[in-house]
Amino acid sequence: MTRISQVERISYNDGAERVKRSQGDWMNRPAVSRDRWLMLGFAFVATVINYLDRQTLSVLAPVLLERFKISATTYSHIIFSFMFAYTVMNGVSGPLLDRLGSKIGYALTIAWWSAAEILHAFSGGAISLGVFRFLLGAGEAGNYPAGVKVIGEWFPPGERSLASGIFNSGAAVGAMLAPPLLAWTALAMGWQASFVIVGALGFLWLAAWIIFYRTPPANPGELESPPPAVWALAKSRFVWQFTLSKVFADPVWYFYTFWFPQYLKVGHGFSMKEIGETAWIPFFTGGIGNLAGGFLCSSLLKRGLSPQTARRLGVVIFSALMVAAVPSAMVRSSALSIALISTATFGYCGALANVLAIPRDLFPKNAVASIWGLASMGSGFGGMFFSLVTGWLVDHYSFIPAFVLFGLTPIIAAALIWSLPRTVAPAFPSPP
Repeated sequence: MTRISQVERISYNDGAERVKRSQGDWMNRPAVSRDRWLMLGFAFVATVINYLDRQTLSVLAPVLLERFKISATTYSHIIFSFMFAYTVMNGVSGPLLDRLGSKIGYALTIAWWSAAEILHAFSGGAISLGVFRFLLGAGEAGNYPAGVKVIGEWFPPGERSLASGIFNSGAAVGAMLAPPLLAWTALAMGWQASFVIVGALGFLWLAAWIIFYRTPPANPGELESPPPAVWALAKSRFVWQFTLSKVFADPVWYFYTFWFPQYLKVGHGFSMKEIGETAWIPFFTGGIGNLAGGFLCSSLLKRGLSPQTARRLGVVIFSALMVAAVPSAMVRSSALSIALISTATFGYCGALANVLAIPRDLFPKNAVASIWGLASMGSGFGGMFFSLVTGWLVDHYSFIPAFVLFGLTPIIAAALIWSLPRTVAPAFPSPP
C-alpha cells in the first residue's frame, strides 16, 4: 500500500465543513427536492421484490424439503450455491454499475434475477433448485450496490442514513410480506405459482424504471472524475476493514431469512399455515429498525455530532440489541422466542441503516457501488461459510448453538465499524 504522509491526508474537519456547505447547496436545488424521493421509492420497491424472490424458497422450504426429500445439510448446500454466485457477482456488479450508470445497471440486474426466480417453478429436486438458486444469486448481487449508488447520487450527507434506512427497509418489508403471501399462493395455487408471480413483479418494476428514471443533477461542489480502480479501492484500509465487518454482520440476516421458517417448524412444530401467520413478525420489527436507525443518526447530527461519529455510534447501539438472539432458541414459549428474535432483527436493520451511508462520507459517488460490491463479497463469503455451519449444527445438534453464534458475531462487526479510518488517501477525492 502506498505510504501517505500526514500532510497529504484529507483533514476530517475540513471535510466536515465541506459536507455542511454542500448540504446547503444540495437542499437549495429544486431538482433534487422534486425527484430524489421518487428514485428512493424505486430502490425501496426493488429491494422489496428482491427479498420476496429470496424468501420464496425459505418460506416454501418446509414443503419442498419434504417433497424432494432434502436434508438440512443439503438445504444448506442449496443456500451455499446462492451465496457463492452472490459473492462472486458482487465483485463484478459494483464496478459494472459505476461504469454503466444507475439506469442501465439497475435494469439489467433486476431483469436477470426476475427471470431466474421464474425458473424455480421448473425445479425437480435439490440439483435444479441449486442451479436456479445460483442464477438468482448472480442477479441479486446488483441490488445493494445499485441502491446505495442511487442514494449517494441523490441525497445530501445529512439525509443519507434516513434514506438508506428507507431503502433497506424494503428487505424487511419483502421478508415480512413473504410468509403470508407465499404460503397463501402455495396453498391456493401450488408452490410453482409462488415463484412465477414473484418473478413477474420484477418485470413490472423494470417497465416503470425505464419510463420514469431521471438522471441525477450534478453537484457543483464535487469534482467529476473517472471511477477509481477496484484494486486501488481494495488496498485501502477503510475498504478491506469495512468488507471484513460484513463477513460477521450479514450472515445474521441470512440466517433469519433462510432458516427462520424451518426453525418454527422444527423448534416449535408450526404448520405451514402457522408459519404464514407468524414468520413475518421479525421482519416487521426489522423494518421499524431501519427507520429507527436513520432517525437516531439524524437526532445525533442535530446534537452536533459529525456524520461519521453519529453513524458509527448508531451501529454500536443497534448491534448490542442483536445479542437478544442468544436466549431465543432456549426458551419454550414460541411467543417469547419470536419476540427475542424480533429484537435482534430490529437491531440488525438499525445498524445497517447507518452502515449503508458510511462509505459515501469519505468516497466520491462513482466509487460507492464498487465499494459496496467489494463489501458484499465479504458478506457473501461470510454467508457461504456460516450457511454450511448452520446446516451442520442443526443436523448434529439443534438450532440453539446457531442462535448463540448469530447473537455474538454482530459485536465483532460493530467493533470493526467503530474503528474504521476517518480519512482516506487523496487518490480518492473526498465528497463534499
